Amino acid sequence: MREVAVVTDSAANLPAELVRQYHIHVVPLWLRLGERLYRDQVDITADEFYRRLRDGKGPFSTSQPSVGEFVEVYQRLAEQARAIVSIHLPKKLSGTLSSAMAAARQVSSLPIRIVDSGSACMGQGFVVLAAARLAAAGASLTDVVEKMREVISRVQLLATLDTLEYVVRGGRLSVAANLLRPALRVKPMLSLQAGQLRILGLARGRARAAHRLLELMTERAHSGPLHVAVFHADALERAEHLRQAVAERFYCAELHLTTLTPVLGAHGGPGALGVTFYWEE
Repeated sequence: MREVAVVTDSAANLPAELVRQYHIHVVPLWLRLGERLYRDQVDITADEFYRRLRDGKGPFSTSQPSVGEFVEVYQRLAEQARAIVSIHLPKKLSGTLSSAMAAARQVSSLPIRIVDSGSACMGQGFVVLAAARLAAAGASLTDVVEKMREVISRVQLLATLDTLEYVVRGGRLSVAANLLRPALRVKPMLSLQAGQLRILGLARGRARAAHRLLELMTERAHSGPLHVAVFHADALERAEHLRQAVAERFYCAELHLTTLTPVLGAHGGPGALGVTFYWEE
């Protein structure tokens, strides 16, 4: 029996091989596209979603997993582990954390710690990985929680979007921010830290926006080895260039390249590009 089982949601955007390697249990968020409901990364792939987006298929919306879905996972894991940590999107951005907390109150057979990651995409994913790596080594619940808090305090997410349309429409930024909707070649720069999504400014053109991501990363990263993930929404070539630039400029303990899941892409919009990272002391 494992000491600690690790649960997250699909917004952690973890590569499938890491999910398998560390026995991470992923509860999918939901995407409604037209009249159909899809489980994120289960019933619809990122490639299919972005193809539909390019073809103008919609409308679409997203929603968190139900309380019952979390109860089912927690009850199954209660037979396999002595404790559970469940790590999710920030409460300011999604109702997922609330569903997990409600489910935990219904499962009393073992300790369940519900954790607000303060981030998304691989920012959330790095918190999950830190927990899962310790759990795989047999660490106690106390040690796993302490490590998660350490990573949460350091993790940074920086992104550039082709447009604010999707993130405003999804309610993740104030409608007033739509006043900053840029001209054709001017790209908004955003950050997500401690659950707070902020507009950092504008960059003229995609090339300048990518360069600005590197500048912001340099300003914020400490000197220790970095855990880094470059992410994109249907912008693979630009993401590969950014990953190469990161590899050349920084000392990376690990460096991933991920495509935003359909649910994340629905809020970032096609053309989104970003980087998330934390540093070791």
